[in-house]
Amino acid sequence: SFAYFTIKDRLPQILTRVIDTLHRHKNEFFEEHGEKGVEAEKRAISFLSKLRNELQTDKPVTPLEDELPDAALWNQYLDYQRNLSNGNGEPSWFQSPWLYVECYMYRRIHAALAQNPPIDNFDVFKEGKAQNFFESQDAIIALCTYFQELLKNIKDLDEKQLQEELFKLLQVSLWGNKCDLSFSAGEDSSQKSSPLQSLENMIPYMLVNDMEKLWSVLVNAKKRKTEKSNVRVDIILDNAGFELVSDLVLADFLLSSKLADEVHFHGKSIPWYVSDTTKHDFNWTIKQLQSANHMWMSRCGINWEGNLKKGVWVYCDHMFWTLPHDFSSMAEVAPDLYADLQKSSLLLFKGDLNYRKLTGDKKWEYTVPFHQALNKFHPAPLCSLRTLKSDTQVGLKPGQGEQIQASEPEWMVSGKYGVVQFAA
Repeated sequence: SFAYFTIKDRLPQILTRVIDTLHRHKNEFFEEHGEKGVEAEKRAISFLSKLRNELQTDKPVTPLEDELPDAALWNQYLDYQRNLSNGNGEPSWFQSPWLYVECYMYRRIHAALAQNPPIDNFDVFKEGKAQNFFESQDAIIALCTYFQELLKNIKDLDEKQLQEELFKLLQVSLWGNKCDLSFSAGEDSSQKSSPLQSLENMIPYMLVNDMEKLWSVLVNAKKRKTEKSNVRVDIILDNAGFELVSDLVLADFLLSSKLADEVHFHGKSIPWYVSDTTKHDFNWTIKQLQSANHMWMSRCGINWEGNLKKGVWVYCDHMFWTLPHDFSSMAEVAPDLYADLQKSSLLLFKGDLNYRKLTGDKKWEYTVPFHQALNKFHPAPLCSLRTLKSDTQVGLKPGQGEQIQASEPEWMVSGKYGVVQFAA
């Protein structure tokens, strides 16, 4: 399975890159922190080399030994996995659910740094995320230019035109999800060309297209709005770089078109899955745009900084997003987060990992309805915008998956196909 290939090949590659990154920064650690920095770097590397060895030799998964706030929840989850394995001994790297061990690896990478001050705040993935942003410059300029031109006469657009523009920007945000560094094991995955020009050609690759349903939800929420209630859209973010910019443009459009009054962004509280967005990445991206020497890029950055200051955009993170649990246990494990999401008019879940957590990362039949795979997770109307990079997919028409499978055996993991999949 793709899970096997991931654990056998991709994850060790990612760990090797992390170790190389720390090696490369040795002098910087010395300049900033003296010998203490170099000692910390050595300890972190030794911790990560040990982790790589455990993974490659299928050792049992060990409890976390750090004092970080989520450690107890992780260790409880390990007990839960032990009980699942019917007393067949300890869960190990190749004998456990893929979602669990993959999340566990990223949490251990975090621990390797968090336990080794003074380099405990170093993001080992930061360079790759920045590189993805800079290498996607042309696509970012094209998108910001298109959007700023659109804003000039957004007030004159009728409902049909607004809907068309929303659908365009949803698709840009969907296909922006191809730019995923954990999927390419950290290799270049930037968006080179203008994403708007190829949208027509991409339509056949959308396996589920529920954009009309999203439109209805937003229009109806607007109609029901009272003085006291706001139309709020939440975007559960995935990758930094080009994808994040496409999400920010979509969010700005929702406000500018008055389809939403506020947008809440949910990022990761620790570096995660190589290219996932943290608070630092979110703020850094807006700063980069602000200071760009391109008029429309900097206009976007300035406006977005303004949205944050006015409070119509809210960035938040919660440790639940970096736990191994699927979302059906959110109400129990993170009731505060679940209660917050219930205030939303629409939840947009970006990317593949969120889809795996929405559907419990199971080997479903393709035709199982999306709402059934959610296993009672339903704080608000929700939609997944996801390009397929793992072998779980639900909500397809009878025969649809089998038909593609016949001509393209790799269709579920190539990132070529996408869904905009809604559950009311």
